[in-house]
Amino acid sequence: MSTFRLLGVDFTSAPRRAKPITVARATVIGEGRVVQLAALDALDGFDAFERLLAEPGPWIGGFDFPFGLPRSAVSELGWPADWRRLVLACAAMPRPSFRACLDAHREARAFGDRYAHRAVDRPAASHSPLKLVNPPVALMFLEGAARLARAGVTVAGHVEGDPLRIAVEAYPGYLVRAITRASYKSDTRAKQTAPRQAERERILAALCAGEHPLGLRLAGDARLLDRAIVDGSGDTLDAVVCAIQAGWALGQPRHGIPEGVDPIEGWIVGVPAPLAGGRP
Repeated sequence: MSTFRLLGVDFTSAPRRAKPITVARATVIGEGRVVQLAALDALDGFDAFERLLAEPGPWIGGFDFPFGLPRSAVSELGWPADWRRLVLACAAMPRPSFRACLDAHREARAFGDRYAHRAVDRPAASHSPLKLVNPPVALMFLEGAARLARAGVTVAGHVEGDPLRIAVEAYPGYLVRAITRASYKSDTRAKQTAPRQAERERILAALCAGEHPLGLRLAGDARLLDRAIVDGSGDTLDAVVCAIQAGWALGQPRHGIPEGVDPIEGWIVGVPAPLAGGRP
């Protein structure tokens, strides 16, 4: 297990210098209970992201974007019922066409239930991957999932690929909410306030102590850890959390994906499997 490198990836559907894809690089040390932060990278374009995916393994990465779509929506839209074919078909659409399909699907649904959800979205309190704004997770799916498929990596819960390059769907918000419910980030500079920085300090302290549901302890050079505090956007901290989620998945059967997960929808690592009756 300790030979695997960890990647934590805070993704954006429009990477650029002002808003890059943020990558936390780490290793697992000891008996797998410590995540040692090694480096932080900023990728300002998809070419750099594709080079990241092509890096030789062994690595396991936690990627903060939805890998799949709700099965019901895929069926209603008449899209392919095979994950690889689905994500490549979506990527082949011009963005306006993809948006139009999702807009039409949303408008056809009952008021108050506009967005279909995956089985994992309710227990994770994550957004529907059909959402186009605030945040545009559908566009993150569009730009991210097909790149995973084309890279030939193992996409946990969806498709087997290179066993030494493994991608798991991460969601830092799920883990962070177990530490604090207060807001800790904003992309708007004027809202990057002292109280939000204090919450980032609180989150980082809990991660370093292992005081969170996954139990892994974060360690690293103080200068690297400090960057997760001073980055008011929260992107650096979110990338670090994704690396911790990847480190947890590394030590789990099926990389933390529960048995019986729908391969069109997938699963967020660290979210408990539902019991009979649908409760996690």
